[in-house]
Amino acid sequence: MFAIFKREVQSFFTSPIGYLIVGSFLLLNGLFLWVFKGEYNIFDYGFADLGNFFLLAPWIFVFLVPAITMKSFSEERKMGTLELLLIKPISVWKLVLGKFWGAFLLCVIAVVPTIIYVFAISNLGVIEGNFDLGVVIGSYFGLLFLIAAYASIGIFASTLSDNQIIAFLVGILICFMIFNGFDALSSLFSNGETQQWIQGLGAKSHFDSIARGVMDTRDLIYFISLTLFFLYLTHQRLKQLPR
Repeated sequence: MFAIFKREVQSFFTSPIGYLIVGSFLLLNGLFLWVFKGEYNIFDYGFADLGNFFLLAPWIFVFLVPAITMKSFSEERKMGTLELLLIKPISVWKLVLGKFWGAFLLCVIAVVPTIIYVFAISNLGVIEGNFDLGVVIGSYFGLLFLIAAYASIGIFASTLSDNQIIAFLVGILICFMIFNGFDALSSLFSNGETQQWIQGLGAKSHFDSIARGVMDTRDLIYFISLTLFFLYLTHQRLKQLPR
């Protein structure tokens, strides 16, 4: 597994893709949070907290994570190297996990520089350091769990076609539906309990719960189960491919 993981990470940073993905995430967040006027701008918001960043980041990753993972298996299939990987003395699970952890690490690398935002809002407050650190830490944990789910979805989408564009679009569609689709669907019902139950099927409600600084085991189980589910689908899909 480590050999596949190392190969994935090297492939990201020996080409412009890795730098482009990390740069795009940081640039988009920086522009919306500090430059562009609007609801996400921290100066216009008037409060020294990172709530707007954690509202914006999941939507940016809906597009960036599928862009990272779209080549994971689709490129291997197109180049004819997937068959070589499948006949090597490495289990399919190790192959899937190696690809997954490689994509996940690149996303984490993109998130790490945003820690500077924490120091920025700490100095921007009327009283220096007057912000809820627990909420910030919880939000970062929630974002990492959400990234893991997105990465597993993107890896699965890359097995569905040898065309990277199709894999990219399918990955975006599934990520969007998992994050916001159930939340939007719940608005069609008037019953409060039904709305709450449907919202609980989507990732947004669980991410919002963790982002409030409450580490509920139900939210953790949800994200872990979602990630493992799509990794399992990836595993099953690879086993069905001709060797």
